[in-house]
Amino acid sequence: MKKIKIFLMMLLAVLSFTACDDDDDSKQSIISEYSMNDQQVAAQKAKSGKDKAVLLVAFGSTWTNAFAAFDDTKKAYEDAFPDADVYFCFSSDICINRASAGEHGESRNYYEPRYLLHAIGAAKYKTVYVQSLQVIPGEEFANVVAAVKKFANNGYVKDAHLDDEYLKTVEIHLGMPLLNDLDEVDDVAKLLNDLYQDEAAQGVVAFMGHGNPDNYDSFKANIRYTQLEKALQTYSKNYYVGTVDMKDNYKQNVMARMQNNNITSGKVYLHALMSIAGDHAHNDMAGEGNDYWDASEPTSEDNSWFEFFNHNGFTSVVPQTNGNPLGLLELPTIRQIWINHTKNAELLEDAYHSMYPEE
Repeated sequence: MKKIKIFLMMLLAVLSFTACDDDDDSKQSIISEYSMNDQQVAAQKAKSGKDKAVLLVAFGSTWTNAFAAFDDTKKAYEDAFPDADVYFCFSSDICINRASAGEHGESRNYYEPRYLLHAIGAAKYKTVYVQSLQVIPGEEFANVVAAVKKFANNGYVKDAHLDDEYLKTVEIHLGMPLLNDLDEVDDVAKLLNDLYQDEAAQGVVAFMGHGNPDNYDSFKANIRYTQLEKALQTYSKNYYVGTVDMKDNYKQNVMARMQNNNITSGKVYLHALMSIAGDHAHNDMAGEGNDYWDASEPTSEDNSWFEFFNHNGFTSVVPQTNGNPLGLLELPTIRQIWINHTKNAELLEDAYHSMYPEE
């Protein structure tokens, strides 16, 4: 425990947390809260006596329904890994700060992977599983990989290093995103069809993913959206997959593909192809009213999918549960694929050398 306290003092001195708010008091508060979290990790390790840790890494959100999805996911992992302590973190500084501020009413404290990894290392778990909760192995997953590699190389905080002897022996496993392999594209397509085939019999089912801009298409992962649409259309030509950030796969491109298949009217059921239903799902996908439609720029990214299809001859429908659209982590059969990825996670070095999606 003394070593952990020394580490925390160094961490406080360095103040290396990167946040959107440059206010020193805000940073000090965040670091102080994290320090408490670090001690809790060590205390939990001492209490449980477990030698295995699972760290779940989500991009993050500020929506209460997303917090509930994260809580349910953590519980599902605790059930699936009774021999491990399970931890949860956000990779997005913006989401961390806004969640702490209670942007949508509920305030939650989350931390970056580097802090939780240091806490896990300070507690000296023998086996560490880091599971990405991203959908594709794109830009955000690249950030997860960078965090884990930096932890493995003891390169995070100047003059506050972990025990090198410990890092020589700890096993670090990297769990891949949902659509990491082509086989998983087929598996997810089948599971989505099981869930939404009744909707596909009544109209179009359009999934909205995030995607990466061309210059940030890490591991060339955008191809997974195209592959998923192709796999879904083996079940029904009424399935389509678009994004908010992938070139040539925006809502207008989805509609063009629909029209090419002679679909020019009818219902369009909208679903988020994201781990949770946050800002993109609530606003970019499901936003209703004049704030989400500009007739002078019909293809503007500020126009929601809901309004876009409504203004182009279709009837938009956003299925909801408890007043919210659902994210993929809220679908137990889909969530199980992530859990399986953790169970089958390769050692970091082996995983890192096999991450480029097949063309």
